[in-house]
Amino acid sequence: MKKHLVGSLKVIIPLGLGIFLVWYYFQGLSNNDINEIVGAFERANYFWVGISLVAATLSHLSRAYRWKYPLEALGYKPQFANSFFSVMIGYLLNLAVPRLGEVSRCGFMHRYEKIPFEKLLGTVIAERVADAFILLLSIVAVVFLQYEVIQDLLNDTLSSMFGNISVAMVFTILIGLGIAGIGGLVFIYRVKSENKIIQSIQKIMKGLVDGALSIVKMKKKWAFIFHTLFIWTMYVLMFYLCFFSLPETSHVPFQGVLTAFVLGGITIAATNGGIGAYPLAVQAILALYGVDKTIAGAFGWIVWTAQTVMILVLGALAFTLMPIYNRSRNEKDTVSQA
Repeated sequence: MKKHLVGSLKVIIPLGLGIFLVWYYFQGLSNNDINEIVGAFERANYFWVGISLVAATLSHLSRAYRWKYPLEALGYKPQFANSFFSVMIGYLLNLAVPRLGEVSRCGFMHRYEKIPFEKLLGTVIAERVADAFILLLSIVAVVFLQYEVIQDLLNDTLSSMFGNISVAMVFTILIGLGIAGIGGLVFIYRVKSENKIIQSIQKIMKGLVDGALSIVKMKKKWAFIFHTLFIWTMYVLMFYLCFFSLPETSHVPFQGVLTAFVLGGITIAATNGGIGAYPLAVQAILALYGVDKTIAGAFGWIVWTAQTVMILVLGALAFTLMPIYNRSRNEKDTVSQA
């Protein structure tokens, strides 16, 4: 019962937050604002949106290809098709439950490639560590390079959430919680215990650590780093190209593009695929760079809608094609062995 309740809350809370933010956004709009948003959707140049989706698809292909490097370090050689299908199914399921995609991605690879689940999850964690490092560098760059532009927004956001608290204090608290969490995990991993539950947890953690350390063991580290940089370059390019779809956003400097990209990316983890939160975040940043608030919101919805539709289409295709591909693959193996 408790397990089902926790699982339900993981779906309901992010989805509920997303629906609330959608309501919050639209309830404050006048009829004229709504007409402006509809007009923005109608006159947007979707050539640029389409090109941006090509960049997004390249990033997904690169992510699927990058996965092979940590897996090869563990002695596994999965099919690229299965890797790509798993990645896209993961993105699709992330729209339903944040972070479910990482688990389901490993589940599908385990099913069709027979690689131990915990080792797969460990490699995904290794990838996420690399991605988090790039995102952290982007956040630091934005804070240092654009602090004068975004300082009022940061202070107002922190004040509304935590009261009279400084940015430095928030970072200090987050760092403290992170250190405490890591310390707790290390203690559980290293403690000697006869408790079967703790031993089971340690077994899972060992598999995760092996997978995470695969990034150190891999022979093709530079190829892994190249794909990591390529993935994030395509992410930024995907977002940047969309700015040319509307005349009102085409003048935004690259610093503003990067700032909106970083904040928008953070919000994706807060709700299901960024529903509600993503357009609001983009709107808040673009308004600081002189874009009309209503148009900035419309732009956020255009980008979010395009990305979501692409994930729905590619994810659904991957869901359909993955079993067909592997059935055909198994039949060929059977024939070749006969």
